[in-house]
Amino acid sequence: MALVPSRSSDVPAIHATRSDEFCPSERLPSTGRPKRAFLRHHLVYPLLAAAAASVMLINAGGDFLLADLLYAAQGHTWALRESWITTTVVHEAGKTVSAAAWLGVLLAWVWSLFDRRLARWRRPLGYLAVATVAGAVTVSLLKAGSGMDCPWDLQRYGGLQPFVGLFDARPPSMGRAACFPAGHASAGYAWVTLYFFFCAVRPRWRWAGLAVALGVGALFGISQQLRGAHFLSHDLWTLIICWLVALGGSTWLLRPNGKGASA
Repeated sequence: MALVPSRSSDVPAIHATRSDEFCPSERLPSTGRPKRAFLRHHLVYPLLAAAAASVMLINAGGDFLLADLLYAAQGHTWALRESWITTTVVHEAGKTVSAAAWLGVLLAWVWSLFDRRLARWRRPLGYLAVATVAGAVTVSLLKAGSGMDCPWDLQRYGGLQPFVGLFDARPPSMGRAACFPAGHASAGYAWVTLYFFFCAVRPRWRWAGLAVALGVGALFGISQQLRGAHFLSHDLWTLIICWLVALGGSTWLLRPNGKGASA
């Protein structure tokens, strides 16, 4: 069964206006590749911004500065680590809501396979389902192999471990660690796919979709920072990873010539 049909007519028609000037529909007509303006705004600028922020947070100590303030504000302990709001409401319920939203997208795609009225939405819905879960899975896989401790594990914040940087050699005696990038924040940031989804179906709504993803991801990320589970840079790289996955998926699954994955 084709996950992403090959007919270009399956994608809702987009009228080129200023509101969708930099959406994935803006491509070189002879190749289907994104135009330079699209890549500049959606790839180059985000990577430059992430690099600059990383220098401030990681190299200049911004991560520790913020974590120090949060730790001191809680009485030099992670008092919110087991808080009902941060654990039950934001962490557990938040993951459930995100998973339910994704299931809703998947069901909508399945429905589109049988309802001709939704045929033109089939490929965008397929993209939304695939790219959203791909972003979260990518973050999870990178997290498992990063070997970085959470703030609450560090001696600086009452834990037992010395700080070991992302690219530093981790002594075997320290055991495994998996706190970079931020896994829970990916349940929100993975939805940056909404930006590209709306680019394909309702370009004027793309900023609202992006705002939802950024807002939910920030909520999840801040909650985890208050618990001592992550530094700010962990959330930053969760966002950029999810964005790159969403961008790559859009250039593949939302191409006007309709070529994409099948299952």
